[in-house]
This record gives sequence, C-alpha cells and structure tokens, in this order.
Amino acid sequence: MTEPVLAVEGATKSFPGVKALDGVDFVLRPGEIHALLGENGAGKSTLIKILTGVHLPDSGTVRLFGEPVRFRNARAAIQAGISAVHQERNLIPRMSVAENIMLEDLPERFGFVDYAAVNERALLWIERLGLAIRPDQPVRSLSVAQMQLVEIAKALVLEARILLMDEPTASITPHETEVLFGLLKQLRDQGAAIVFVSHKLEEVFELCDRVTVLRDGRNACNGLPIGELDRADVVRFMIGRDERTAKLGDKPVDAADVVLRLDGVATSLGHAGIDLELRRGEILGLYGLVGAGRSELAKALVGIGGVTAGTVTVAGQPAVVPDPTTALQRYRIGYVSEDRKGEGLILIHDVGRNIGITIWRRLSGWLGWLGEGRARAACRPFVEKLAIRTPSMGQKVGNLSGGNQQKVSVAKWLAADCDILIVDEPTVGIDIKTKTDLHELLWELASSGKAILLISSDMPEMVALADRILVMGGFRILGEVRNDHDYGRMSTAIMGHIHAAEAA
Repeated sequence: MTEPVLAVEGATKSFPGVKALDGVDFVLRPGEIHALLGENGAGKSTLIKILTGVHLPDSGTVRLFGEPVRFRNARAAIQAGISAVHQERNLIPRMSVAENIMLEDLPERFGFVDYAAVNERALLWIERLGLAIRPDQPVRSLSVAQMQLVEIAKALVLEARILLMDEPTASITPHETEVLFGLLKQLRDQGAAIVFVSHKLEEVFELCDRVTVLRDGRNACNGLPIGELDRADVVRFMIGRDERTAKLGDKPVDAADVVLRLDGVATSLGHAGIDLELRRGEILGLYGLVGAGRSELAKALVGIGGVTAGTVTVAGQPAVVPDPTTALQRYRIGYVSEDRKGEGLILIHDVGRNIGITIWRRLSGWLGWLGEGRARAACRPFVEKLAIRTPSMGQKVGNLSGGNQQKVSVAKWLAADCDILIVDEPTVGIDIKTKTDLHELLWELASSGKAILLISSDMPEMVALADRILVMGGFRILGEVRNDHDYGRMSTAIMGHIHAAEAA
C-alpha cells in the first residue's frame, strides 16, 4: 500500500463551549482524492485548519511524509507543500485578481514586483477555470461566486503536492464545477493528494476515491473506498440514521396576486430591461452561471445598488428602496445574503443578537427599551427550528462552524416574518439533513402566502423548489422555464437558454 503523505493520529481540539475534535484519525495518500464528510459542526473545517496551521491541536500528532510536524501558522504549511481552499474566503478586496492569485509567490524583477508577469501567470489559471474576468480587476468588484473561483486559483497556482479543499463548489454552478473537477482529476493523476470537503454527495461519488466521515468530532468511518459504499451508507455514517427526503406537497399560487413587479428595470450594477413578476405563494427561481447578475439584482431590490430606470412595484404600489432598512420596514422585503460574513452576520456578536437584529424595533417597548430575555425568547424558536448547533444563545457567531453561521443568517430573516423573502444561496455549506429541513421550510413559507425569490447555483435544489425559473446571463433575463420538477427536462431547458445566449 502507498505510504501516506499526510496522517493525523488522535487529534483533539476544543473551543469555548465546544469540543470540535475528539481523537480523530485521518490518512491521505498520494494520487487520491479523499472525501472528508460530516454534518455542520462535525469538525471537518477544524481538521482542515489544523492541517494548514490555522489552529494547533490540543493533543494528537500530525505527520507529513512520516515525520511529525506542528505548523504554527499558515505560511509554514504552505512552505511544507500544503495548499488550501478554506470555507471562508481569504482574499484582499482592494488588490487585483492577479495579485490575490499570486500573493504567495509574486514574481519580481530588479527587486520590484513584476506586474506584467503577475498578470500573465494569473491569467493562465483564470482561463483554465473559465473565469470571465480581467487579471487587473479589483477583487471587491467580483461576485461571491467569482471570488470563490479566485480563491481556488490562488490555491492551484502553488502547484502543491497536497491540496485541501473545504467546500470549493459551494457557491458555483455545475458548469464551473465540471471545469474544476477536470483540473482536480488531472492533478490526482499526476500524483497529487487532495482532500475534498463537500455536502454535495453526488460530487463526492463522481470525484473521490476514498471517504472519511466525522460525526460529533469523532471518526464515524476512516478511509473507506468510495466504490464500496452507496449514498445511503454515507448518510448513515454522517447522521446516524437513514436520509429523509423533503416532503413538498401541493402549494397554491395565485397568478393574479403579483406582490413584486419589475418593468424595464436597469440598475447601477449593470442590469438592463429586467421584467419580472413574483406572485404570492410562489417560489420564483433565478438561475445562471457565474457573473450572470443574479445576486446583484437581489441587492438592487433591497437598496444595495440603485435602480436607475424602469419601475419597481410592491403590492401594486410604486416602490423606491434606498436601503435594506426601508426594504424591511416599509415594504416587508427581506434578503438572505450569499455573503454571510460580509453582509449577513456580525461575527463578534452572539447568536441571539444576530437573529434578533431584524425584530428589535418590533419587540422594543416604551422608550425603545428591549430586554435581553425577551429578545432571546423571541429568537429561540428559530434556533430550534434550524437545529443551530450552539452551546447557548450567548455564543459568539464567529465561534460557530460555517454551516451553523449560515443557519443563523437564515434564522435572522425567518424571525423578521417578511412578505417577500429574497434567498440567495440559502444552503451553501449546509449539511444534507438541514438542507432537507430548509427546503421544507421555504415550501411551508410559500404555502402560507409568502413570496420567495430563490437564487441558487445548485440546479437540483432549483428544480426541486421553484415554481418558475428565470434564466439569467450578462445581467439580463435570457428566458423562462415553467418547472415541472423533472430534473432531466428542466436542466436541459435551463442550459438551452444559456447556450443559445452564448451562441448569439
């Protein structure tokens, strides 16, 4: 058997109120793609951070090519030949795409950075990943999905022999995922060792050779060949029981009750000629490849970026939305952002304050006073409904796993009880059990009369939930698909609109 390039023996790690790892073992061999799976809070990201020098283990041993190592920072891990894509992006917004990609190995000429070489080398990886962006473009101007691909390019450019990827496909569509998987398979065939963390089990079975599953910070299985398992086996390792499918019954939609209407809308973010109708009780999907303009349209609707032409009508009345506060308080529009760290959460505040921020005004009493107990009592049902793993309502959100942070971001807007809810990539980083629960919850909200605008790069999710699907590209609507929930027909119809626009 091939000797391991990386091995973990009995790793433990605790944080305030949480034991993230409890005696975990893990073995990575050259020339393999090894899946690391588990529910939110199972310890996956903590293990990745130990392997990359972000955290030190409390106990246990990490071996690199058989020798014990103890990385005290991320640079030490990079110098040892370990490259990583972390779940949370680590880019410098004011710097260019090329500077971010080449940051760990900036070419120099006569003692100065050679920007021509920086742009040239970065462009190779931009093109290999199929990114339609310029090397000199500031990262702050990119969408979250584009930033995700830049983060991947930043890891790949190092050409490390060990590559750790924590949810690399969370924010990108199947089209970009296919390109990435082609690159990863090439690297594996050239002898690289790759760890792949994902909640998308179909990706795991397509890409990976072996699988390790963590449950509650311990090994549920360790290094089993993926070919010997099926989906049901993996799910049982992850959650300790059989998978439950979402129960989505009949849901009435009143075609005449339009709660949000866009006529010829243009925005400062680049949209033009956007026509859209969202009806009460409807889940309307927006689908498109990276850079299509879906998230930017959502932001414009809640006042993050202005509407420069056309009309927006809410509940039959013309609406002007200068900011998210007005969107919520005057028009009852909520927005679950895809960028939970940058826009969705205040990481230094606790769980209760983050969820309650949308309802403080409603709950506050005389002179605007709001007691801590009353606020937390109002928020607790949403913690329970989304099964947020936290030792208490007073736990800082920054100490939660990425998946549990996403649940808090969703819970905040459930508490707001909006009439119109824009949900942008709601299940990014969320485990399969919670994903099923969230699908049922969105369906339940729509069934109760809420109107939902759903943005998702997960095509199976889109086909499962949406009543209609608008396909976007180039900041325009390319066409509409009436969803019959047959994945084969619907995915072909959606991609047909995209390919037709590319060919035009």
